[in-house]
Amino acid sequence: MKQLANKVKDLNILVVEDDDEIRKRLSNTLKFYFKNVYEANCGYDGYDLFVESKPDLCILDIEMNNGNGIELVKKIRKISFSAPIIILSAYSTEEYLLELINDNINHYILKPATNEKLMKAISTVLFKETNEKIHLIENLYLDLENNHLFYNDETIEIRKKEKHFLKLLHENKNIIVNYEMIQEYIWGEKFMTQNALKVFIKELRKKLPLNVIENIINEGYKLKVL
Repeated sequence: MKQLANKVKDLNILVVEDDDEIRKRLSNTLKFYFKNVYEANCGYDGYDLFVESKPDLCILDIEMNNGNGIELVKKIRKISFSAPIIILSAYSTEEYLLELINDNINHYILKPATNEKLMKAISTVLFKETNEKIHLIENLYLDLENNHLFYNDETIEIRKKEKHFLKLLHENKNIIVNYEMIQEYIWGEKFMTQNALKVFIKELRKKLPLNVIENIINEGYKLKVL
């Protein structure tokens, strides 16, 4: 437990569960380990919190009265194919399991979620999927805990929004990150103009030691393969 606590102390987690008692119990446990624990009692608020807080891990209830877990996962996967997700459920039906596999769920916990089950799932998901640094391309790495890039022996400071944009490209490296995804994940509730996006990309490119951002005209951007 102590080793896990040291690994996640700078990470953020989102808990979406409509049962107030279960959600509070989970959140109170997780607050001993994670930097921030964000809570929502429905899928709609959960999605807004995901976009706003960009958590390192999501724990979602599969059945909620207002926007169920599968619907929430599908919305999250439209803007982030590899965001770590753990699903909680009282059921283990084949229908649910097949749908979750199709939506790239990282782990599945049957209720009741004991502390032992929870910590084992978190350790498995986060430290198989998430590292402190992600490899963008060649010798270029993105620091997920800080707003830094590393290239050979050089450290490059970037803005938080720029870090999230590079992370978005990396998580969706096999597809085009379209304007709608960028609006949702980077701008959120603020309206993104094409001019604002162009200025944002231009400023980020100036900081990058390699040309890693590929512009797909009238569609969006991709992480360039060199």
